[in-house]
Amino acid sequence: MKSYTRVYLDYFGYSEDDYIMCEYCNRAKAVDIHHIYSRKRRPDLVNNIENLMALCRECHTSYGDNNNYLNSLIDKHKEKISELPLP
Repeated sequence: MKSYTRVYLDYFGYSEDDYIMCEYCNRAKAVDIHHIYSRKRRPDLVNNIENLMALCRECHTSYGDNNNYLNSLIDKHKEKISELPLP
């Protein structure tokens, strides 16, 4: 398992076997952990939870690397993070 996938699962309390909904469409099973800012562009954020979001394959292909959706991806992920209680 990739380190950033483990970071995501641990942060949200998921196991590898859990059904995780796509953070963008909330309809399909997420199969990819997407880097909002690409690993190449921001290698310092590779394992940063604020840069990792779960996407289904369709959303990952359609929106993941499309800069026109960057702000939308950020907003959706902030919503997901805000759902957790503060430590």
